Amino acid sequence: MSPANEKKVSMDALAKLAQSLQKEIADAEPSLERCQDLISATEKEGSAEIITIEALDRTKLGKIVTKAVKHFRRVKRHGKQADWQSLQSRGETLLEQWKQAVAKEESQGEETPKATGEADDVALDGSTGLPTSQSAYRARLTKQKKELYKDPPELPPPPVKIESEYCGLPKRDSKTASLTFECGKTSKHLGSWLQDFHPNRTPEEILRAGAFGGTYFRSIASAVTNQTYSSNQVLKDTVPDEWIAGLDRKSMLTSATYRQNVNKYGSKCGGSLGMWESSGWITDVDPYGWFQWYCRFYQGRRSSDDQRQISRWLKNTGPKGRFRSQLCNKILAANTRHDDTSISPVIRQNLLHWGLEITPEILEAHRKRTGK
Repeated sequence: MSPANEKKVSMDALAKLAQSLQKEIADAEPSLERCQDLISATEKEGSAEIITIEALDRTKLGKIVTKAVKHFRRVKRHGKQADWQSLQSRGETLLEQWKQAVAKEESQGEETPKATGEADDVALDGSTGLPTSQSAYRARLTKQKKELYKDPPELPPPPVKIESEYCGLPKRDSKTASLTFECGKTSKHLGSWLQDFHPNRTPEEILRAGAFGGTYFRSIASAVTNQTYSSNQVLKDTVPDEWIAGLDRKSMLTSATYRQNVNKYGSKCGGSLGMWESSGWITDVDPYGWFQWYCRFYQGRRSSDDQRQISRWLKNTGPKGRFRSQLCNKILAANTRHDDTSISPVIRQNLLHWGLEITPEILEAHRKRTGK
């Protein structure tokens, strides 16, 4: 059999194996014996001697085995601990062997075959741009010593397209302070998404209140773009001078050290940049994340990423969003006022970062919706 055919057979076998692992372990509750059979097959077909970056990227085998290991860790508490522990250890060993094999392949400078139309890998050669594979992205994150909240990491969204024309500033309700935004001329599809997107705190108000431990606009290295960004430049590119006039930049905007006493509610909340990047939440045009997007959206920019970002806001902060609902439930259960800051200051701080503070109107709407 030719090397090319051997490679095809091996790739097909790995793909079938990955499908079985996903279906029978990650998405189900299989028997111990079936798990042992599948891990044995994985050790045989996916040995470190034959595994490649291409194989891992195409089959998603690393991601699936990671899910399987989590399954083994969970079910070992319910019986036959030694057997499930053995499976967990074997899965972890496989993952470590694959990481070493990937590192070796990358250090040798081997070219990884690309799918048709895929750009050359730029993760390790110092050039800029989005990563083209999970392994390349992981290499960037690891090199930058970022937290890997997801391993392997989720790739960033595709390149974002910016509309040429800007919208006007949002309108504000004089009673509730809620904001209403316009669609762009070429983003009419946003109409339905904007119906429930009503933050009640502007970007300026968030910063002046005290947020992000004073660190949001610090200088960073981005694993998404493989570029570094200076605090002075990103402030200039993101916020108007009047928004931050009079603020102590070093303590409230560009600090390298998180200070929870800077935050309005005196609590620490939020994840690291590595967490956001490895979760696939950060785009190439807003390498600082959601709040940078919000600053620019507020000023009228419209882009192909707006729907995704608004969807994230709705899930966390919208009328049925989990953080808004959690805080409202706690306030109602305590039979206290909407602005009783002894109730969940961490959640309050989190909501502030998303542009929302609980008002009497929001609390009453939640009470009516839930019947509490």
